[in-house]
Amino acid sequence: MWGSSILLALRAIRRNLLRSFLTVLGIVIGVAAVITMVTVGNGATRAVQDQISSLGSNLLQVRPGQRLGPGMGTAGAPPFKEADIEAISAQIGGLKAVAPEVRSAVTVVANGKNWSTTVTGSTNAYFITGNWSLASGRTFSDEELASGAAVCLLGATVRRELFGASSNPLGEQVRVKSFSCQIIGLLNAKGQAAMGMDQDDTVVVPLRTAQRRVTGSTKINTLLISMQDGADSARITANLTTLLRERRKLAEGTENNFNVLDTAQIAQTLSGTTQLMTSLLGAVAAVSLLVGGIGIMNIMLVSVTERTREIGVRLAIGALAREVLLQFLVEAVVLSSLGGLVGIVLATGASLGITALMGVPYLFNPGVNLLAFAFSAGIGVIFGYFPARRAAQLDPIEALRHE
Repeated sequence: MWGSSILLALRAIRRNLLRSFLTVLGIVIGVAAVITMVTVGNGATRAVQDQISSLGSNLLQVRPGQRLGPGMGTAGAPPFKEADIEAISAQIGGLKAVAPEVRSAVTVVANGKNWSTTVTGSTNAYFITGNWSLASGRTFSDEELASGAAVCLLGATVRRELFGASSNPLGEQVRVKSFSCQIIGLLNAKGQAAMGMDQDDTVVVPLRTAQRRVTGSTKINTLLISMQDGADSARITANLTTLLRERRKLAEGTENNFNVLDTAQIAQTLSGTTQLMTSLLGAVAAVSLLVGGIGIMNIMLVSVTERTREIGVRLAIGALAREVLLQFLVEAVVLSSLGGLVGIVLATGASLGITALMGVPYLFNPGVNLLAFAFSAGIGVIFGYFPARRAAQLDPIEALRHE
C-alpha cells in the first residue's frame, strides 16, 4: 500500500512539474536558510573562541587602572614592578608562567625596507603565556635578559614585510628605533586576535632592552599570567587581587587601581552572544518553513478540487477512505521531503561559500541537517492532513458528478 501510494504521489507531482517546483520552493528556502544560518553562526562562534584562545591559554591580563576600554581610568594608577612578578610567581599556586609586557609602536628598518610595527619587551615566559612557538631559531638566554642585549625575535608579518615569506633572516640585523638588534628567532604565525589586531605584527626583545632603548622607562604596564590546566580561575583571580592590593598598599574600602581580565570569560561571553544571535536568525529563518507549509496546503486543496472526479472513481470501485487520505498525505510529504533534500544541498553550498568569504571555519552539523529535514517532512504531514482528509470524506456520487 505504501509503495503504490508513493508511486501515485510521484506521478501526480510529475504531472504538474512547474507547480510542484513553485510549491516546494518555500520549503527549499526555509530549510536552506535555517541550516545556513546555524552553520555560519557555529563557525563564527568557533572563530571567536579560537581567536581568544590564541591570545594565550588560561590567560589573565593585569593592567593598571580601574576599567578597560575608552577612558580606562589609568590616571594616577602606578605601573607594575619586576618585584610584583616575583611575588606573584612565589605566592600564588596553580600558575604556569608570569610575564611582563612593555609595548611601543616603532618603525623597523632592514634589507632596504621599513615597516611600522609594535615592539614587545618581555621575558621567555611571554612565549608560554601567549602560546607562541618558534618557526626557527631560539629564545633569549639568561645573560641576554639580564644585560638587555640587542637581540630580537620577529613575528611572521614583520618577517614577510622586511625579508619575504620564504627567507631565513636568522643572524641578520634589524634597526629598531635608534639601535640595531640581531635576529635570533622567528615566530610561527598566529593570525588575528579577537579585536582584529594582527598578532604576528610584532618584534619581541628582552624586557630591559625595551625599557632602556625603546620606552626609556622601567614601567611595566601589563602582566600576563598563564594558569595551569584545570586551575580555578576564580580562586587565582581572588588571590591575585588580594596580593596586588597589599603590594600597592590599598586601604580597605578603596577601589582597585588595577584590573584583571580573564580571557576565558571573554570567550564565554562572546560565544554566548554569537550563539544567541545564531538561534535568533535560525528562528527567523524557520518562519519561511511555515510559509512553505501553507503553500503546500494551498496547492493540495487545489489538487483535491481538480481531481474530485478521480477521487470519486477510486471510491466507487472500492477504494477505502483511508487509502485516499494516505494517497494525498503521502503526496504532501513527498513534496515537502523533496524540498528538504534540495534545501540541504543548497545550504551546504551556501554555507561553504559564506564561511570561506567570512574567513570562519565550516562546521558540518548533522543534527541540524537531520532536524531541518525532519521538520520539513513534518510540515508535509501537518499541512497535508487537512486536504487529504477532505479528499477522503468526499461523497463518491457527488464526486462523480463533478466536472
